[in-house]
Amino acid sequence: MQHNLLALVLFGLAASLCWGSGDFSGGLASRRATVSSVIIAGYSLGCAVLVLLALLWREPFSSPADLAWGALGGVAGVLGLLALYSALARGQMGITAPVAAVLTASLPVLFSVLTAGLPTPRQLIGFCFALLAIALISRPQRAHGPPKGLGLAVVAGCGFGCFFILISRVSPAAVFWPLAAARFTSVICILLLTLLRRQPVLPGRNVALLVVLAGTLDAFGNAFFLLAAHSGRLDVAAILSSLYPAATVLLAAFLLGERVARLQAIGILLVLLAIPLIS
Repeated sequence: MQHNLLALVLFGLAASLCWGSGDFSGGLASRRATVSSVIIAGYSLGCAVLVLLALLWREPFSSPADLAWGALGGVAGVLGLLALYSALARGQMGITAPVAAVLTASLPVLFSVLTAGLPTPRQLIGFCFALLAIALISRPQRAHGPPKGLGLAVVAGCGFGCFFILISRVSPAAVFWPLAAARFTSVICILLLTLLRRQPVLPGRNVALLVVLAGTLDAFGNAFFLLAAHSGRLDVAAILSSLYPAATVLLAAFLLGERVARLQAIGILLVLLAIPLIS
């Protein structure tokens, strides 16, 4: 039991680190190329990475049911990522990414409570701290009216939350193949949308490194999340994985010079307090 809990915590935090770094790279790439082209290139690379991992780990090919859950999750996930990248390209990374994370975490928590019952009181306190931390990180400073990209961030959070729920339905023995199915479905959806809009299918070479980072980190983040969900409760896995805005905010501060406000700093400290309570 203790071993499973440790694995759940480590996998969940690893997912948050990968996703936060991947969102930062994808957001930067989306400022220099169309959002759809960044997603197509990043997801195609991510799909290839997941297939390679499945072959290296010699994972048995998944059942049709597991592949179907993965495909449905891919549709929800690509809608969320499309909205998030658009929000990151239009607004401040330190605001739009955490707003999406609040909904991303809340929907799986509600689903887990309805299907598996309430977690322990200490974990509930940790959940509250984590959600409060994300809310503080997302609070706009000296903003007049809603920040740019906020509506898109809400759509992104709903899409990601549904992805968490759907992909967690796969059987415990399945990891990489359902995720590869999710990525493949996502690529097909965004490719069709891009062709209908007559937009560029692939980004330019000037964002190649950013796209490689975004696609690879996103693929590993998904794998870590599914491993976390298989190790314990979905709500714990979702909350820990949804702490990724801290990485996005810190990277934006150190590399882009975006200001980390006092409330955002308090939120990051609350994240550090929430982790041991949840675990």
